[in-house]
Amino acid sequence: MERKDSLLGTQSIARLLVRLSVPATVAMLVMALYNLVDTIFVGRGVGTEAIGGLTIAFPFQVIIMAFAGMIGFGTASVVSRNLGSGDRDRACAAAGNAFTVSIGFGLLATVLGYALLDPILRLFGATPLLLSYARDYLSVILAGSAFITFSLATNNIVRAEGRAAVAMITMVLGAVANMILDPIFIFALNMGIRGAALATVIAQSLSFVFLLFFFLSGRSSLKIRLIHLKPAGGVLKEIFALGVPAFIRQSGMSLVLILVNNLLGRYGGNVYIAVFGLIFRILHFVLMPLVGLVQGFQPITGYNYGAGKIDRVRYGVRLSLLVSTALALLGFLLLSLLPGPIFRIFSTDPTLIRAGMPVLRVVVLILPFIGIQMIGSSYFQAVGKARPALFLGLSRQFIFLLPMMIILPLAFGLWGVFAAFPAADFLSTLVTGLWLWKDVRALRVPAPTAPAPGSV
Repeated sequence: MERKDSLLGTQSIARLLVRLSVPATVAMLVMALYNLVDTIFVGRGVGTEAIGGLTIAFPFQVIIMAFAGMIGFGTASVVSRNLGSGDRDRACAAAGNAFTVSIGFGLLATVLGYALLDPILRLFGATPLLLSYARDYLSVILAGSAFITFSLATNNIVRAEGRAAVAMITMVLGAVANMILDPIFIFALNMGIRGAALATVIAQSLSFVFLLFFFLSGRSSLKIRLIHLKPAGGVLKEIFALGVPAFIRQSGMSLVLILVNNLLGRYGGNVYIAVFGLIFRILHFVLMPLVGLVQGFQPITGYNYGAGKIDRVRYGVRLSLLVSTALALLGFLLLSLLPGPIFRIFSTDPTLIRAGMPVLRVVVLILPFIGIQMIGSSYFQAVGKARPALFLGLSRQFIFLLPMMIILPLAFGLWGVFAAFPAADFLSTLVTGLWLWKDVRALRVPAPTAPAPGSV
């Protein structure tokens, strides 16, 4: 019987993108939707200051997600390329190591988070008014850190073996549970912002249980044994090398959020912290179709590169760039033309709505071209080229965005904070596009490589 992952090298690229990206997109949209629903319930049930509290706590969640993304994307690249080349034992070793490291980090995040909760929140820009809201929310989220890291990391592994529908079910399960529990905990049980956090933790624990059952039940093509859970130096080195760009992108965003919160506290106040929190969540939702496309694109590219099918790699890049640009343009038009109705979904506070509308229009100026960034960085990860993937992961947040956020407010005050986002997007897109074009043109069939000693 033909294995499911072998279709990655034989089925048409367009059909594969649909088969892998659509379930991933649905799952990511649902997952992003429950973040929006969280914010809607908190905004309407608790108030604008509670939205600000969510915004203050969010950088810590981003750090947790960044580590999970590093393990997940790095492992997915190792798994897909080794499935393509026929080395299933190394693919299983990579997945098993990802299990161990993701749970270990989640537990460590819980311990450190509780030990340093208030200092962390003050560092993240908490004003005296917002501190109590942020503390109530994050103190509950910390209890579920291990569930979150495992679920996010292993979901990428499931996609790497071509099982996008399973990954979709995992995320939909957690998202639906969260959306059902939110109104119960926030309103019926009168738990406020702590209820939103508790709903999230319970939802992530359900996703954790479902994924664990998937791997242990034998439904996965990766037959993971106890020996694969033991850390292997060669495997972990490759996972971290390929996953670091994803970590840098997401952890860099955490640094951005921390800096933005502090700058907005200085130049704008609590209302603008809440405004930025809403805009971040809105953009997160609008970009989910592109994230789903990237998650379908990566295993296709990694598998075919590992199998030496370069024409399929090139075609996949071209098609993905075209689709991502169309999706980004649609999102740009939606956010630019309807900022008022979008903000009114979350709050009836007229001050929040008036402040947020012009900010949203500025932040999304370069959104139509953002797909070049996302596809380009994912491409270098998928083909195992860690150095360019690392540089491109650094480029937007560290090389362009953070310096601009420090410099532009000195000249333009509050609006300098928001103008830094489209400026950094423009420069990062330009660099990524040129590097991607050059590398894809020069692609050759990769030479076979032997596993590193001690890697399995």
